Amino acid sequence: MKVVLFCGGMGMRLREFSETIPKPMVTIGYRPILWHIMKYYAHFGHKEFILCLGWKADYIKKYFLEYNECVSNDFVLSSGGQNVDMLSSDIHDWKITFVDTGATSNIGERLVAVEKHLGDDDMFLANYTDGLCDLNLTDMIESHRQNKAIASFVAVKPSQSFHTVTARPDGTVDAIEAVHETDIQINAGYFVLQREIFKYIDAGEELVCEPFNRLIAENRLFAHPFDGFFGCMDTFKEKQTLDEMYARGETPWELWKQSVRAGAESPQTEDLGLIDEMQKLSNEIRACDSQPDVEVRQH
Repeated sequence: MKVVLFCGGMGMRLREFSETIPKPMVTIGYRPILWHIMKYYAHFGHKEFILCLGWKADYIKKYFLEYNECVSNDFVLSSGGQNVDMLSSDIHDWKITFVDTGATSNIGERLVAVEKHLGDDDMFLANYTDGLCDLNLTDMIESHRQNKAIASFVAVKPSQSFHTVTARPDGTVDAIEAVHETDIQINAGYFVLQREIFKYIDAGEELVCEPFNRLIAENRLFAHPFDGFFGCMDTFKEKQTLDEMYARGETPWELWKQSVRAGAESPQTEDLGLIDEMQKLSNEIRACDSQPDVEVRQH
């Protein structure tokens, strides 16, 4: 399934970084948040990406044209640096379409601009490219299908520290409470969309304004409530939080690493025989090394 990623905004609320680079290219650890999100989708088998570019589009294009696998993968260096053998790879099986959708376009306009690149697909995924989560994407897609929705989005509780206020017309306050303790939910920017969505978007419209309200009127818009990890990178403070989590090794969004660790901890039955053979070979080599009169030949 194709994944449309909105990468063209200026990210003014993260201007400490986005004055010089596009917001999706602000890094967490070794890689930009854009890469982390693409890696998340690839983990679920969705490896065809359509990047809706805009402001500083050349920066994103250049990053992938000059992509260095060694930055985030293990490798073996030999022959004084002449040979590099990768032990794993990130993007060798990804297909990425780069589309300039305008420096000042809104999300709806960017989506319309890439419609032709969706081919004949009836369903596709989309993302704001500014938040990380550990959502089971497969479950969300199945829920979208069962609801017969035209559009679905992930709904999460806001993590900000502000408070909501309930007041009377004269200003008398009836209640005040932390926003994360209320029933308020926000759009996390993870979407599942049907091709029909384009029938609901008129020229110049923002996706979640007029089009989504038309879907609401027809009961074809669904929220997918999610109470797992969601970390937005909308402000400098939020970026710092994600950086600190990464430095501590607390990266719940890196589902691909969790799968590797789980596999390492629980080897498959068919691998046990190979492990036994390797152990026997290791024991034989150690036995040879302990006998100086035994000649060990290399083949």
